Amino acid sequence: MDVGFIGLGHMGAPMARNLLKAGHHLTVYNRTRSKAETLAREGVQVADRVADACQGEILITMLADDPAVEGVVFGDCGALSALRRDAIHISMSTISVALSDHLTEAHGKAGQGYIAAPVFGRPEAAAAAKLFIIAAGADAMLKRCHPLFDAMGQETFVISIRPSEANLVKLSGNFLIASVLESLGEAFALVRKSGIDPHRYLNILTSTLFSAPVYRTYGPIIADEKKPADGFKMSLGLKDIRLALAAADALAVPMPVASLVRDHFIEGVAQGESDADWSGLARLAARRAGL
Repeated sequence: MDVGFIGLGHMGAPMARNLLKAGHHLTVYNRTRSKAETLAREGVQVADRVADACQGEILITMLADDPAVEGVVFGDCGALSALRRDAIHISMSTISVALSDHLTEAHGKAGQGYIAAPVFGRPEAAAAAKLFIIAAGADAMLKRCHPLFDAMGQETFVISIRPSEANLVKLSGNFLIASVLESLGEAFALVRKSGIDPHRYLNILTSTLFSAPVYRTYGPIIADEKKPADGFKMSLGLKDIRLALAAADALAVPMPVASLVRDHFIEGVAQGESDADWSGLARLAARRAGL
């Protein structure tokens, strides 16, 4: 397929690379051109402008937040004006429910298709094409895009025909991950302060009731007191919790745990850890415990 890909960060670059490996033709754009040039050596075409990456049948965006997506889609010479009428925009970014609804309406009025397909998985999962993709949109468009999903992920879950419902699922999932990070941080602070070996404690957890991937992924990071350089930034965790709370507010759903985790993310950002991996919530819990 002829695919445009915009956003070559820790997640986007390996996703684009897997599309290329699967035989798709890629034109990529990234605000920092050097990241695109790295892929150019592997056979992709590098676009000078957003519009130049929007000439194919599919556009994929993998961007950090709502403003970045809005700029790419609605800005001067943006995707909305550059895409042809039968093209499909697949937004794989973690964005707000409200923006996803706006994109659905705007692309529809322009005669273009729109699918929301955010992902679960860290950069290493993206590199291994092991992402879990949460997709929503019209059935015919989803069927047309499945070869792309298969190239980037290990499984695709279709939610509904309404794209923003995929975004809601993604936000709720990130809320759950953040809640696990918070609770793991508090639990590790408790056992550490009591003198229990954190690695022995982790082995007990993951060998018994807490063997889910989120515990096996983040437990060793917290036990080893690592600071991953290519993970998910605390500032982005804060963004996602805020978006989850905004969605909850719109539906009159109380989420007191999300409010607590939001405040702890704000604490981390205030202490200069905005760019640290969001597992840094555990370090905050340790500090509160005097460790």
